[in-house]
Amino acid sequence: MPGIKPIKRSEQLAPLSRDHHDALLFVWKIKQGLKNGTDPEEIASYVQWFWNNHLQLHFSQEEHLLLPHLPESDEMAKQLKAEHQDIREIVAAPLHISSLASLAGKMESHIRFEERKLFPHVEKNLSSGQLNSIHKQLDHQPHCLEKWENEFWLKK
Repeated sequence: MPGIKPIKRSEQLAPLSRDHHDALLFVWKIKQGLKNGTDPEEIASYVQWFWNNHLQLHFSQEEHLLLPHLPESDEMAKQLKAEHQDIREIVAAPLHISSLASLAGKMESHIRFEERKLFPHVEKNLSSGQLNSIHKQLDHQPHCLEKWENEFWLKK
């Protein structure tokens, strides 16, 4: 798109940003499945699989590696915790059409918050030593070597 510049991310937080690309694809798949009239149970199975194999570890890494470097009073840290909790609650409850749509919306908004506000805030306020320490502790391996086979988002 003209006029939209990609966000420049520090090398230290780049693995978390790459996870966000996968999470945005997850959101797109949920939305496409809903748009295509896919059985909500099929989408819910995918959500649980993606949660167990991707999101749960990603949330844990953000909370255990980023948050200790920010004061508890930090508004962005509070927002991160609250949004993670909201998403956890949706994923833990029975998923139906409206909760799947809500999950997709909350995930997309949350990722945009992290990329546009939280990560720049962290990069600005943490030392290069702190950022390097975070980077060393990040899990750089693929979260799941299995691929989700049921491509419900492609159905017409």
